[in-house]
Amino acid sequence: MAQNVKLEFKPYDKLTDGGDVVVFVGADRKSARAAAGLVGAGLDETIARAADLERFKGKAKSLLVLTAPNGLAADRLIVAGLGEGEERAKFDWAALGGAVCAKLSAGGHARVLFEAPGEAPVSAEAAADFALGLLLRSYRFDRYKTKKKDDDNGGAPARVTLHVADPAAAKRAWKPRAAVADGVFLARDLVNEPPNVLFPAAFADRAAELAKLGVDIEVLDEKALKKLGMRALLGVGQGSHNESRVVLMRWNGARDDVKPVAFVGKGVTFDTGGISIKPSQNMEDMKGDMAGAACVVGLMHVLAARKAKVNAIGAIGLVENMPDGKAQRPGDIVTSMSGQTIEIINTDAEGRLVLADVLWHVQDKYGPAFMVDLATLTGAILVALGTEHAGLFSNDDELAERIAAAGSATGEKVWRLPLAPEYDKLIDSKFADMKNTGGRNGGSITAAQFLQRFVNNTPWAHLDIAGTGMSSPASDINQSWGSGWGVRLLDRLVRDHYES
Repeated sequence: MAQNVKLEFKPYDKLTDGGDVVVFVGADRKSARAAAGLVGAGLDETIARAADLERFKGKAKSLLVLTAPNGLAADRLIVAGLGEGEERAKFDWAALGGAVCAKLSAGGHARVLFEAPGEAPVSAEAAADFALGLLLRSYRFDRYKTKKKDDDNGGAPARVTLHVADPAAAKRAWKPRAAVADGVFLARDLVNEPPNVLFPAAFADRAAELAKLGVDIEVLDEKALKKLGMRALLGVGQGSHNESRVVLMRWNGARDDVKPVAFVGKGVTFDTGGISIKPSQNMEDMKGDMAGAACVVGLMHVLAARKAKVNAIGAIGLVENMPDGKAQRPGDIVTSMSGQTIEIINTDAEGRLVLADVLWHVQDKYGPAFMVDLATLTGAILVALGTEHAGLFSNDDELAERIAAAGSATGEKVWRLPLAPEYDKLIDSKFADMKNTGGRNGGSITAAQFLQRFVNNTPWAHLDIAGTGMSSPASDINQSWGSGWGVRLLDRLVRDHYES
């Protein structure tokens, strides 16, 4: 998760050495007061001429690139529009940072004059958000490529200097965002890794590296899992020669008497579907069926790195779902850690079996204030919501509202779907307490209904991230197959509501 771009915050200063220079303009296409004095007296006139030719109107997040502008201290001038009025009031600085990053010269040095036209100064928080978006856009996963493209830094600038009114304030605002960037990069790395490299034990080793940041780590092997009675989870992995693991991570940043908040991730490091095997087309994408666990590890990194004043539990269930002579069969009945029995209807409905035991263990052992689980759980959520929203299910309205607000603030959007007793009859079994799937109708809902049977009245939310955690559409701040979705959302949730 190495950051390829070196970021720095400095005071306004006259530019003399060329390179890429970024300036902001409003809808009138005029730059901020200080910009002309720093870049060159003809700045606004040059922008106006080019804007007329390119029909650039300074709308929010629109960009105009000028090469070798005459009389200006820049080899390339990038003009970024901020819009006006309501557009400006709701401006997404992180998205602009990502969009600008895409226009900067690879391997070079770029300077950003972080001053907006108009009377109101731009905050240090906005500068830090811009830097975060720029850094997130720069991410590349190319460690297995032996032949790299002919640029110096994977398509990103090597160094970006943000010239701001108050560098000290910007650096303070940047510090927690640097931790967020590292956490997102860690989650993306985990999702992007091939399954022959990131099998359950290897994933557990990666998570255990958080001990360097002060996170308490407990790794449960199959012997320990059998002793605990996690037979639902173990059943999923019994067809693989790679043994299953559960990793429990604890960050203690608040008083001992403060209940922890808990995050649980599905970590199926590869999902063939088991005996109910998937079609071969696009099965390679099933290396990403651990995106929920990756998010939890990335989040725990953020909380520890920024020394969040919260007690937090991160728990991930790590299995590989493979078909062989020992694999779980449709028709099998397993007894979960909770004592509830589950009839296996489809071995490709495996993630809920993993989460069932981990959720039960977390609520029983830690008594958390709430639990949030994340899982690439159902294809049905893609049918319902596409790739723009994750599905949200919850037994607690306040928790659901706070998650939705955090999603809106970070751009990691969720949409709440119903839970109701009427759906339970779809997963009732003739032979056991429940079935592990209720069929096609309401597939995401019945999966959530299944999980709800293992939370034991703890406030809980389930995020189905099958459409957002992997192979999600490219955005201003992410060009990677593995998005790291959820790290920013859940960090914002904790920061806004649960830190003492």
